Amino acid sequence: MKIAFLGPHASFTQLACSQIFPNNELLPQSSILDCFNAVKNGEAEKAVVPLENSIEGTVSMTLDYLYDFEDIFIETEAVMPIAHHLMIHPNNQNFDKIISHPQALAQTFHFRQNHFKDIETQDFSSTSASAKLVAENPQEKWAAIANSYAAKLYGLKIIHSDLQDFEQNHTKFIVLSKKKNILHLNIPKTSEKTSLIVTLPEDHAGGLHQVLSVFSLRNMNLSKIESRTLKTGLGNYFFFINVANEWHPVLSENALEELKSIGAHVKFIGHYHEYLLEG
Repeated sequence: MKIAFLGPHASFTQLACSQIFPNNELLPQSSILDCFNAVKNGEAEKAVVPLENSIEGTVSMTLDYLYDFEDIFIETEAVMPIAHHLMIHPNNQNFDKIISHPQALAQTFHFRQNHFKDIETQDFSSTSASAKLVAENPQEKWAAIANSYAAKLYGLKIIHSDLQDFEQNHTKFIVLSKKKNILHLNIPKTSEKTSLIVTLPEDHAGGLHQVLSVFSLRNMNLSKIESRTLKTGLGNYFFFINVANEWHPVLSENALEELKSIGAHVKFIGHYHEYLLEG
């Protein structure tokens, strides 16, 4: 079975993907959109992409594509602790520039301010790609912020470990598929949830309150609700909603029917489990 993931090799997504699918062929993709298209076009049966980071928040592109792609569903969710390390080429002793993905730079901001305030930083497409760039340019005094697997893969020397500003730095990854399945993994399960995308009719006063009331009256706990613009004009949004706990065949289905009765468009994204990965 072929599994697409947000690459390149040695990215955090690959680390997550290799734990979820240890015995499958992994196909790196250059963007989150490419991951969705790989599943849609049958180039891969499933795909793994990041959904949310505990420090930087939701990956907005992932939410947008969950809305845009009609027949793509979430099969499972996996949470992985994120550790950032500062690495240089082994031929060098110092550096005058730090290169990494913007989120990695943001997640290590205080460390860099305290230790390397005057060192220039440069955004790059991914943490692993920045490590590869440093490895391929030993004549340049560059450093990369990436994970330990990238340092090992590209032969770099880690000079500072665990740079992240917050210990509880975790990223949620989701497994995408064209099937409405629950993917069961042989690793610790932490929770169970259902994801929905709800779009309200335009100029519907009190619409969001009505949506929330549907769940409240049934004592259904919402673990997440987030709005994203529809890109059709100011004030037009869709809502990504996570309903905690198991799917009830009567109660949950009734909730969906009531949402439709008040004029809301409801897209079922999946009912699935959340698992905890190793960092």
